[in-house]
Amino acid sequence: MRPLDGFLGEMERASRARVQALAPGSRSELARRARESAPPRPLRLDPRGFDLVAEIKRRSPALGELAAEDEPALAARARAYAAGGAAALSILTEPTRFDGDLAHLALVRAAVELPLLRKDFLVDPVQVLEARAHGADGVLLVTRMLDDARLAELCACAREHGLFVLLEAFDAEDLARIPARTEEDVLLVGVNTRDLATLAVRPERTLALAPKLPRGYPAVAESGIEGPTALRATVRAGYTLALVGTALMRAPRPAQAVAELVAAGREERARCASS
Repeated sequence: MRPLDGFLGEMERASRARVQALAPGSRSELARRARESAPPRPLRLDPRGFDLVAEIKRRSPALGELAAEDEPALAARARAYAAGGAAALSILTEPTRFDGDLAHLALVRAAVELPLLRKDFLVDPVQVLEARAHGADGVLLVTRMLDDARLAELCACAREHGLFVLLEAFDAEDLARIPARTEEDVLLVGVNTRDLATLAVRPERTLALAPKLPRGYPAVAESGIEGPTALRATVRAGYTLALVGTALMRAPRPAQAVAELVAAGREERARCASS
């Protein structure tokens, strides 16, 4: 495992601090709540070969505030994303740089029927239990932040509680560490194109890393998708999903923006299949 510095190092330290701040007995209580929660909603991928994960995040570390929305507005945004045809919603819960909150998971779960992904910088299985207890149906794991043993442990915890997992990679070395899956796993592999030193988005990395994607996993293009043109390029490269946050948070009509991206992705997939 490579040393963590810069932004990921900061996020890893902040995440560990949140784990350490949990009250005594929290693990057993969260495990109980996770077991007693309503069953997770399955991630169903469209047979046409493309799906969109629409993200709710109030702040970007690189761009600052994206939307100062209160809870009713966040719920309304979630319903708009669902109306536009998103397959799932990604909910930022990281509080220090993204203005996220675990409470947003429960809020959105009450508002829509779509599966929810907890997007955060998880370092401990107790945070998977947190996700399930607050209504998440999946979790994102940053491969770079976890050694092989801890990555396997978090994946096993997700599997035990019926959660799908998005394994996020930043480069070819991260992709090479993607674990093998069991028949019970629902694993997706995502490529995040953000430069960890500058936080700038490098969209060209999505295409450059496409040949390195492990076979047999749905591939998710993350970061840097501003509209249908960029989306079509990722579909041509072999990605079957896209996770889009900033562009949708800035869109004046989010339902329409989601619908346009979904339509563009499926049109391009059909074009690729017929050529």
